[in-house]
Amino acid sequence: MLGAMLPSSGADVDASTKRVYTGLAEWRSYMEFEHPEGSVAVATSGPQVPLHEHPFFQPLGTNGRACITCHQPADAMSLSLRTIQARWERHGFQDPLFHPSDGSNCPTAAQERRESHSLLLDRGLVRISLPWPPRDLDGNPIDPEFTLEVVSDPTGCNSGRVYGLTASAPNVSVYRRPRMAANLRYIVKPIAERNTKTMMPLDRDPETGERVGMALLSDSRFPTLKLQAIDAVQAHLQGPVPPADTLEQLVDFQLRVYAAAQYSNGAGRLEGPDIPPALGVRAMQYGKSQVNGNDIDTGVFLKFDKWANGEDGERDPEKAAFRMSVARGNDIFFLKPFWISGAVGINNIGLGNPLKQTCAFCHNTQLTGHDNVPGWMDIGTTNFPYVAADPALPMFKITCRPEVEPHPYLGREIYTQDPGRALVSGKCIDVGSVVMQQFRGIAARAPYFVNGSARSLREIVDFYDRRFNIGYTDQEKQDLINFLSVL
Repeated sequence: MLGAMLPSSGADVDASTKRVYTGLAEWRSYMEFEHPEGSVAVATSGPQVPLHEHPFFQPLGTNGRACITCHQPADAMSLSLRTIQARWERHGFQDPLFHPSDGSNCPTAAQERRESHSLLLDRGLVRISLPWPPRDLDGNPIDPEFTLEVVSDPTGCNSGRVYGLTASAPNVSVYRRPRMAANLRYIVKPIAERNTKTMMPLDRDPETGERVGMALLSDSRFPTLKLQAIDAVQAHLQGPVPPADTLEQLVDFQLRVYAAAQYSNGAGRLEGPDIPPALGVRAMQYGKSQVNGNDIDTGVFLKFDKWANGEDGERDPEKAAFRMSVARGNDIFFLKPFWISGAVGINNIGLGNPLKQTCAFCHNTQLTGHDNVPGWMDIGTTNFPYVAADPALPMFKITCRPEVEPHPYLGREIYTQDPGRALVSGKCIDVGSVVMQQFRGIAARAPYFVNGSARSLREIVDFYDRRFNIGYTDQEKQDLINFLSVL
């Protein structure tokens, strides 16, 4: 089902019709979508999903959106810039994707102007409004360990009287990428009972009492898919709390959806007897979850031996060379160590600063490459001095109270463009820490990092190379890029 994305339709601009743009005529158990690097496949296990009846595809709120609005199958169940920009070209600010609540830089902006939606159009960022001070799941305020000041506010939301820190109900606006709504069977359950970074017990599902993976959102503010779905309907769809059966359908569907690269312009079709066993959507659909891949006998993405040794029978010399590059990229990812320093969640937990490890040390869950510890970390994607000032994003000054422990590497005064987990926990040590994402289908869903600061796979690799002074050669960088592109 190649090229099923973006048909000509106006159904997405009229919420009163109760129709929502999906980009699909029907939802099939297997679908494939082209993108500039090849194709991504989406597969659904279990019973057939009725596109025009299932709540994932229906407007559960008042603004004409559904879950699929920001979790498009052609974008590996996330949202790419090419989709966002195509929607603007077709319908402009009237498209529900650009609804003022969070699809514009601030609801008070002039909505008909493109610049009012620049963070979504140019960075792929959705506005996330969080209460200040933080609140726990029961709505009780948390006394934060720091004060929060707005240093610069290009969107006007954080300093405004309606949505900002001086509003009657104070809020903080940060701008983040939509995460994948696929392969979540690998995400929701942890491998251990404790967060081995802190040795604190993991959160529990408030209904079942079971430990949870704490990796669903970039700040881990909700422990379960059900609670996340309630928040998504209320905040992003502007609807009431859905009934129990609707929530059950939403959770069930997300646990049955899988996405991965299925065709590579360089490597060819990513399925078959001579293809590495971790590649393609079927590997995700039938793989075993809760497996630590940071082990020489297992591997995060299993083995690429046939491609490495040229034993896959590929006769096209360019394709064979690309496949060998992918295999080298896997070896770099899994085996090449470098020095990691100044990273909360890595260097401050008794492992040493610096610590010599590989990419797979953190990206360790088999088949997904997210962190199974679980938890969050600060590698410098939002905090200064690791990132340059971005005039399009807000800047906050965090001042840790004198009686609490300061941030271990940035001290008591921290400048950040997104405080990350600290907006949930209220802890100084969490400023700038975010939960890493998985790697599958990554070539289909640029841009990357929580703030969309990496526009390409090359920029991801360049960031890590610069941040940790790794010293990758140009060939090593290209091998890593080729490796990521086939996941």
